[in-house]
Parts: sequence; structure tokens; C-alpha cells
Amino acid sequence: MKKYIFPALLAFGLASCGQFNELGDAPIVTPIEVSISLNSLIGDIDYGEEMLVKLDNYGEGLHYEKVFSGENCTVDGVIPGIYTINVTGTGVVTSGEEYMLAGSALNAEIIDAREVKIGIRGSAKGKLVFSEIYYCGSKPVNAFSYFRDQFYEIANNTDEVQYLDGLYFGNTETIDFDKTRPIWPDAEGEYIYADYVWRFPGSGTDYPLQPGESCVVAQFAADHRLPIYNPTSPVDCSSAEFEFNTNNANYPDQPAYDMELVYNGGTTNMPMQYLTSVFGTGYFIFRVPDGETWDPIADKSLQTANQADPYSSVYAKVPVHYIEDAVEAIRNESYVDAKNLPAVADAGFCTMGGAYLNVGVTRKLVTDANGAPVVGPNGGLSYQDTNNTTDDFVSGVVPVLHRHSKMPAWNHTLK
Repeated sequence: MKKYIFPALLAFGLASCGQFNELGDAPIVTPIEVSISLNSLIGDIDYGEEMLVKLDNYGEGLHYEKVFSGENCTVDGVIPGIYTINVTGTGVVTSGEEYMLAGSALNAEIIDAREVKIGIRGSAKGKLVFSEIYYCGSKPVNAFSYFRDQFYEIANNTDEVQYLDGLYFGNTETIDFDKTRPIWPDAEGEYIYADYVWRFPGSGTDYPLQPGESCVVAQFAADHRLPIYNPTSPVDCSSAEFEFNTNNANYPDQPAYDMELVYNGGTTNMPMQYLTSVFGTGYFIFRVPDGETWDPIADKSLQTANQADPYSSVYAKVPVHYIEDAVEAIRNESYVDAKNLPAVADAGFCTMGGAYLNVGVTRKLVTDANGAPVVGPNGGLSYQDTNNTTDDFVSGVVPVLHRHSKMPAWNHTLK
């Protein structure tokens, strides 16, 4: 981390001789004022009273934030540098519906007093949210890696029954080791670009989640602690409600209900195995609104390639307004400038800082003034959901299925 000398330090003689020797060649830096202006990309917005802007210079460890209202604000005392700027909050759109709002500027070069314009998009607050994600895998005693124990838990975050039938689960491509961000041909922030998409089975009301319930989708719904798999794994996924069954003879179909493959690089060809990167990627769930059709196999306009890679796979375009919830995991904090989800879907990130560490992430609960979880009238806990994974999740925890929730009554182990 660089050291800076501030003019005030010199003027008031606040640095000792030893400190001057230590600072040596450190540059003299004058903090500046940064003006933030919001530009709605979704029509008229009545912005909430608690909009939040964050400026992060991860290379230098600098962080600034400010709560404001309206379309403009200024942040004082900012050290010049390269920043990721995120704006989040809530607002009321023309229809009268409250939206979660977000916008970002990546790698914004702030070297003098200037105005930064942030495009703002919004999405309705999701009724279903990721409550626990375990993606980084585990390390067997006599082997390098084990990733079959990945799982993704989705919880009902309302006080009314929600149905999983027809809900989609997708993931983005993982950003490579060179941190090369994809270049998409469409307006940034309008779509999420899916590598794989799966759909929950059901005809409409087959898989209800009551308040206080969640479901687990396992890569492979077995007890991974068994000697045949990995006794050092932290999880038994044999009680998972769903799994990504790929008909692999080495990992046979389990009693969990099978997810339905919808998209795989322009096809519906079943892969030999399905996993998401142990270093993290983007995970999202979405639902197609009534009256709309989303079929990226039949409708080629819903397919696209990464313009920066001539050998790119073909990705499915998922409109942001379809999204129920999204979470992005990155390799480490230095990859924040290579995020692959638009800020309106997830303005933050989580990270394990490595792979095969036996740990995952869990969503925070909303608590009262005394720190006790808030319980709804129908018995469900309320999960924190600000569309910012950095704020909403705790990273590095030993994974637990149904940590804060109950199994649904239709779980196969309860029948």
C-alpha cells in the first residue's frame, strides 16, 4: 500500500523526523471532491431518502461512502486514484412499485475534482433469495481437490407461500486468471449472460415453499462424508431437495428431484458433469413474467458471444428485470474490477480467497435493536437483501444445509 503526504500534515508539523524519513519519496496528495450524478435507465424514478454511494480503491485500500437523497451528491476528501463506484438504494418507479436500485462505474479514474455519472437500473425485490452457497469445495486427505459437494440454498423471504415451479437457476462464466472482462454487444446492465441455465420442475404448485422454509439444490445429492467420496467434506447433501443430475455412472441419480437443463452453450446437451467454478462465479435465479416468452434455443436473438474472445462460447441473454436474486463470488478482492454481474443484480461480491477450503457463504438475517432475528407473522425469518453481496453475506463459514430454515414438507426424506 502506498504512503501519502497530505498538505495539512506539513502545514501543522504533524510528522516527526522519523516519519519524514519513512515517507521519503511518498507523493504529496491533495484530497479532492467527487460529484456523483445519477442517470435513470428505466424511466422516471422517485429516489429514496437513503441512497448509498461507495467508492473503493482496492489496490490502495481506500474506502469512502455517503448516504444521500435525490439524484446528486458530493463526496469530500477523496484521494485521487482508480475507483470502483457503486450506488444502491430504493426508489418508486412510474407504476408505483418499489424497486431495488443500483448502478456502478468500474475502474473510474479520479485524479481531480470531477463529476461521475452513474447509470441506474432497478429490479423488483425478490421473494426468493439465496440463503447459503457452498462452491469452493473441500480437500481430501490423500488428494488435491473435491468439488462434488457444492450446493445452493434458496429461501422464501416473504410471509406468503412461494412456488419453485418454473423458477430458473443460472450461472455466468468465470472470469479467467488474467481478469479479462467479457465484452458484450448489448447495453451494459440490461442483461445477465448465462453460461448454463436450469429450471425447477413442476406444473405450477407442486413445490411450495412456506414462510420459514428453503430448498437445497446440490451438485450431487449424496452424503459426501462417506469413504467412497470425501470423509473430510463438511456436508451431507443426501437430504437436498434437488440435484443437477447429469446421468454420470460414477455419480448416479439420487432420490432428490432432478433439475431440468434448459441451456448449455446454445444447446440443451447434457454435460458429463455440472459444477460452478470453485473460485466463484455469478449465480442467479429468475422467473419469466406472465405473458413473456424466454427461449434462447428457439430465439437466437437471446444468444450472444463474448466479443473479446474469438473462441467464445455462446451465452444466453437473461433480462435483468427477470431476476429474483443474484450473488457474485470472485477469486479474491483484486478481481472486483472483473465482476461479471451488473450492479443492479449485485453491487457487491463475496470471496473465499482460494479453493478447496471447506467453507462457504451464508446470508445475514434482519435483526431488531437487540440483535434478535426478526420473525414475520407467519413464522418466517427475514433475510437481509440490499442487492449487495458484500453487505448481505458472511463469508468463510462452515456450510450448513437449512441453517436458518426448515425443509419443505415434500422433501423426500420426510415422506
